[in-house]
Amino acid sequence: METNKPTRMKSVIERLLVVVCILSIQIIWGQETAKIYLSGKDFKHPVKWEFMCTDGANSNKWTTINVPSQWELEGFGTYTYGRWYKELDQEEPSKEEGFYKYEFEVPNRYENQQVNIFFGGAMTDTEVKVNGQIAGAIHQGGFYEFSYDISDLLKTEGKNLLEVHVKKHSENASVNNAERKADWWLFGGIYRPVWLEIKPKSNIDHIAIDAKMNGNMTLDFKGTNIPKNAFVEASISLVGGTNTTSSSQKIAINAANALLEFHWNEIQIWSPETPNLYSLKLQLKQGNKVLHEVNQRFGFRTIDFRKKDGIYVNGKKIIMKGINRHTIWPESGRSTDKEISIMDVNLLKDMNMNAVRGHYPPDDHFLEVCDSLGLFVLDELAGWQNPYDIETGTKLIEETVSRDVNHPSIIIWDQGNEGGWRDELDSVFYKHDPQKRIVIHPWADYNGWDTHHYPTYLTGVHRFVSGENVFFPTEFMHGTYDNGHGSGLEDFWNRFKESPLFAGGFMWAFSDEAVLRTDWKGDRKYDSKGSLAPDGILGPHREKEGSFYTVKDVWSPIQFDPLRITSSFDGEFFISNEYIYTNLNSCTLSYEVFSIDKDALYSTKKATSITNGKIELPSIKPGEKRGVSMDVTSTFFKGDWLEVKAHDQHGRLINTWTWPIHQPTYYTQKLIKVGSKKGRSRRIKQFCGLKIQKYPC
Repeated sequence: METNKPTRMKSVIERLLVVVCILSIQIIWGQETAKIYLSGKDFKHPVKWEFMCTDGANSNKWTTINVPSQWELEGFGTYTYGRWYKELDQEEPSKEEGFYKYEFEVPNRYENQQVNIFFGGAMTDTEVKVNGQIAGAIHQGGFYEFSYDISDLLKTEGKNLLEVHVKKHSENASVNNAERKADWWLFGGIYRPVWLEIKPKSNIDHIAIDAKMNGNMTLDFKGTNIPKNAFVEASISLVGGTNTTSSSQKIAINAANALLEFHWNEIQIWSPETPNLYSLKLQLKQGNKVLHEVNQRFGFRTIDFRKKDGIYVNGKKIIMKGINRHTIWPESGRSTDKEISIMDVNLLKDMNMNAVRGHYPPDDHFLEVCDSLGLFVLDELAGWQNPYDIETGTKLIEETVSRDVNHPSIIIWDQGNEGGWRDELDSVFYKHDPQKRIVIHPWADYNGWDTHHYPTYLTGVHRFVSGENVFFPTEFMHGTYDNGHGSGLEDFWNRFKESPLFAGGFMWAFSDEAVLRTDWKGDRKYDSKGSLAPDGILGPHREKEGSFYTVKDVWSPIQFDPLRITSSFDGEFFISNEYIYTNLNSCTLSYEVFSIDKDALYSTKKATSITNGKIELPSIKPGEKRGVSMDVTSTFFKGDWLEVKAHDQHGRLINTWTWPIHQPTYYTQKLIKVGSKKGRSRRIKQFCGLKIQKYPC
């Protein structure tokens, strides 16, 4: 018997450990919100749901469809471009409806907890049933996240049936006017993820943060079933950092709503040039018991909107170098993923842009990337030349601000576009946003902000003298009609900058919006609806066009004074700092001299590097100009061109500049053989393909 004691003791300890683990897991489940996806997380990782479409391709039969997705790109329904029927004054086509079914289980450990179902976006009218019962009012509006509390509709044993009925054409005429009579593709379906959020009955329902550059934070708190003697405890940590600043105080929040105030020391501020992010851990507590915990990313930054002056962020007057971007991918419509968002923001940053605007709220993961990589964002309520009705607009603004309020990248709310607004809805933004970001009406002179679209080069004296509205066109340099965004940008930009009230602008548009036509026979084909769909700087799969490099050069935060290299060149340049916050001594500047010979014109042989080195950058503050020098060695004039590259403090290439070292006659004598006219022509064309700036052949 004695020999069995260690074995029995081990068995008891193991059972106790299992019980402790189970209790620990239950405590964790009780503390933090659980998120369970019913769909895939994005279009690349979908989940199959049962589906039937009422009209168009593959209609009137039950089958399956990927969720999330746009049903046209999955082979159902009808492709429609918004302006197609509007311009032809025809009745709107493409009114198919989609019916979805999906079965799911909810573990019994979530019994007696609050369960909400979330839809990231569905086009357009969406009715949701759980186990045959309506979850709530039909949601109208295709670009917005919405949710229902389905706690009382669920079974924790066995399967639950989710049924979703989506109408592509809304029963609400104002929704159709705002969203479908528009200059974009019209799609149908559940195109963003669907998920459950499960949390305790006593919980933190919502927080809205206003975190200033001085470390002061106010937090609008909304809770559910808050018990007596409850309080919150908060701590923050720098994302990617090691330091944590903690603060806790017993703030009575027996009511559902409360205003919390904190102060944090030695914080690092957020800007597009230094996008420092923090994570806030907020715990709802009663005594020593944690009832619920939420974690929210945010940034410390102060926005100050000064009429007849400018827009100030962290005390600095900003100029936005921006672009208009739609959420779209050729093979999936408006269903995208974080990988596409990362690619797009990197491309924007690579063009030296610091701002972006859309015509509706973008994917949440796009805003997350704007936060982490650094862009100013104009977040817009849809309404392409036509507004929502008051009731619908109010609800959709609440949904937009509720989802997006804590993103530091968002500095302005837009209401509608080119007439798609209602003055009386502006107050709804302010009601739900503790930061009180301005609300603009794109295309209008409104409330101190001039966002007039497509201003002419000679746009008027009133915009260039003190005392008028702050000027930042939310659309200019139309890619289709201006024959490419690069053509004329430098002239327009330099002209606009003459105004002391200029706060930047947003070109139209980011990318070509051609989509895959699954209903076209033969090879895979892409449709841009002729010249109707937006024509962007990038191709539909983000292929770089010539304007990409022009924009990168014109909007480079480092600018060189005009220079011609002659035999007197001593290595001195004059450069200007056009950053808002960054000193150029945090950037790097390097040079390299290249030479090329006749053989290289006829082969893949690369040019020869003659010499290279670093150019020391002194302190050059934003707005300053200073001289810098490079070494001009004895081999310098043996080269054919000089190349200078600049990288920012994060290692991103700012720009590349090149200058010829000699005059054209030198290259003629060196590289062109006397021979047939045809041969000379070919060699001249080859030489003109070199990266020689300032002196095109």
